[in-house]
Amino acid sequence: SIAHRGYVLRTGEIVLADTAENLRNNEMVQKTYLGID
Repeated sequence: SIAHRGYVLRTGEIVLADTAENLRNNEMVQKTYLGID
């Protein structure tokens, strides 16, 4: 594991903060930032 928590920033503001596992499984994060459909 690289990190236990992660943060998603948009224009310099935190829009999402959660555990690394929850962020990795988040549909919005997958589509918008990871390019996974």
